[in-house]
Amino acid sequence: MSTWTIPAWINSNAVRALVLICIAWPLIHAGARLLERTLKKHVSAQAAMLGYQFVNYGGALLLLLTVLREFGFDISTLIGAAGIAGVAIGFAAQTSLSNLISGFFLIWEKPFAVEDVIKTQNTVGVVVAIDLLSTKIRTFDNTLVRIPNETLIKTEVTTITKYDIRRFDINLGVAYKEDVGKVIRVLKEVANANPFCLDEPEPLVLFLGFGDSSLNFLFGVWFAKADFLALRNSIQKEVHDRFREEDIEIAFPHLSIYAGSATDPFPVELKGGSQKSEVRSQ
Repeated sequence: MSTWTIPAWINSNAVRALVLICIAWPLIHAGARLLERTLKKHVSAQAAMLGYQFVNYGGALLLLLTVLREFGFDISTLIGAAGIAGVAIGFAAQTSLSNLISGFFLIWEKPFAVEDVIKTQNTVGVVVAIDLLSTKIRTFDNTLVRIPNETLIKTEVTTITKYDIRRFDINLGVAYKEDVGKVIRVLKEVANANPFCLDEPEPLVLFLGFGDSSLNFLFGVWFAKADFLALRNSIQKEVHDRFREEDIEIAFPHLSIYAGSATDPFPVELKGGSQKSEVRSQ
């Protein structure tokens, strides 16, 4: 009576390693995604992404070591060799290590988060990812900019959408002949009529002082950050239109020449014929 035996190839290390990879890798990947979704309910998006990367990469490393063990490799020897190699690589990759540490500082300090709009140096855009070594920004013309984390730690970064409301400031100059009270009243009326301007905090109108050719004002209106483009496009047009209706002159550079308070204005003659011009009074 013959007995059925399991073919030898089924017990081979290669098959066991293949089965291990087919089962363990999808489980590691699914576990990392599950952890990311869970963390997003309690922490920031970048912290959840960091947790996903830690589990995914760490699980892949453990899986690799297990597969190598199946083929008879001495794991302790490999770990020792990896430690020595890691020291050598560390000296050769100080920049990467600095970016890695900077990435942890960005996660810890939370100066900005994924989906925030930030400005750094000449780049303005939406943060799409904060990885271990770099931060990726999608600009408003739909290009991807990768900035090393160390650069973001060392340079000034402005988080434009950090708070729910913002203030849009317009610097205005009107002619010296205009009534200051009338200008202030018209600006307040423009703010009150604009649907994107918030009533609280109330609009800011400041008479800054006397410029070379104008009376200078600061006109600041508060708005919800989602309404930035609509507010910016509308409020400036409305100021221009109301100033035209009220016959308020927006100043431009003027140059007046007086010989004294008791002297009538005098004509000016520009003599040509040479590269030098001569101005004289008559």
